[in-house]
Amino acid sequence: MSSCVFCRIVSGEIPARMVSETGLSLAFMDAFPLARGHTLIIPREHRERIQDMTSQETADVFGLAARLAPRTDSLAGSTLLAVHNGREAGQEVPHVHVHLVPRGEGDGAGPIHSMFGPALNLADADLDGIHRTLRA
Repeated sequence: MSSCVFCRIVSGEIPARMVSETGLSLAFMDAFPLARGHTLIIPREHRERIQDMTSQETADVFGLAARLAPRTDSLAGSTLLAVHNGREAGQEVPHVHVHLVPRGEGDGAGPIHSMFGPALNLADADLDGIHRTLRA
């Protein structure tokens, strides 16, 4: 897909600081990092959402994330892995990408609730309905 920035990185049209690659995936440093060492992992083929990937691509992308996490951990102590799966979830580039963001004590990012807001207080009936939907 010629208009997709990540597809253009895959094709070599746009340069990137490659960290690692496989036959199905690429890992490169984010051009607009949230932390030192912020890395993105993408499937080579254009896939907008996780559910669009083949099982082999999914295994490869997340396998590469697991192999690279110790490297990003070494930069700050821990790694936040994140996927925005669709525009409404905050996905800015419509091509699957896994963020590996090094996190360390005192980095100012705060705990998970500071990213998403306070936890919901749902009634049991609501939880039961959601549970049924997720299990269907």
